[in-house]
Amino acid sequence: MRRSRVTAERVVDDSGRSAAIEVLRHTYQLEKHWIADPQQQFAPDDLTRAEISWFMVRENGAPAGVLRVLYDPPLALYAKYGFRPIHAALDVESFVRHNKIAEIGRFAVLPDQRGHMVLAAELMRVATAEVVARGYTHFVTDVFEDDPHSPYGFHTRVMGFHAVATHDFGELQCASRRITMVLDLRAAYSRLKASGNWMYRYLTCEWDAHMHARLAA
Repeated sequence: MRRSRVTAERVVDDSGRSAAIEVLRHTYQLEKHWIADPQQQFAPDDLTRAEISWFMVRENGAPAGVLRVLYDPPLALYAKYGFRPIHAALDVESFVRHNKIAEIGRFAVLPDQRGHMVLAAELMRVATAEVVARGYTHFVTDVFEDDPHSPYGFHTRVMGFHAVATHDFGELQCASRRITMVLDLRAAYSRLKASGNWMYRYLTCEWDAHMHARLAA
């Protein structure tokens, strides 16, 4: 049996943007009904904006999933959502002001390929490499509490994210409560390395010594 070939890269041109929009059309618009127009999710100038990166994963050359990273999201973006900390776990204002934050969003894998976990892992691999290279310290993301395809399990069991807050509103048209999750990249690196977790080897397989030094204790 021929094994599928999975690759991922940053989206850098109009062709990649069009393919990413089609993934969002099938997932966020047609399946989830979270957006009205997928074109508006990935603006043409996102390709050149320093504060945004889009990544795509392909299986045997065909687009299979996307992920967006927003660097240094403004405090006002969080303040308007009305966060409710879980067990007083997060002072949002202090957290945003004192850490280098990269927000994961628009994380989507096509419906007929969601059982292939390596697609999500590959998106996290390329995104994490860029985030670490740029000196960022934390990932933050939202997942929907009622979404049957939520990456909550992947984020917590595999990556080590922690739920820190909830809120009821956001950019997407979904009535479900949002769960905000945070990953301390240095802590995750140490934990995954110490445990011999496969995700450590997968995430860092192409890192040089300088990349490792950025997160080493």
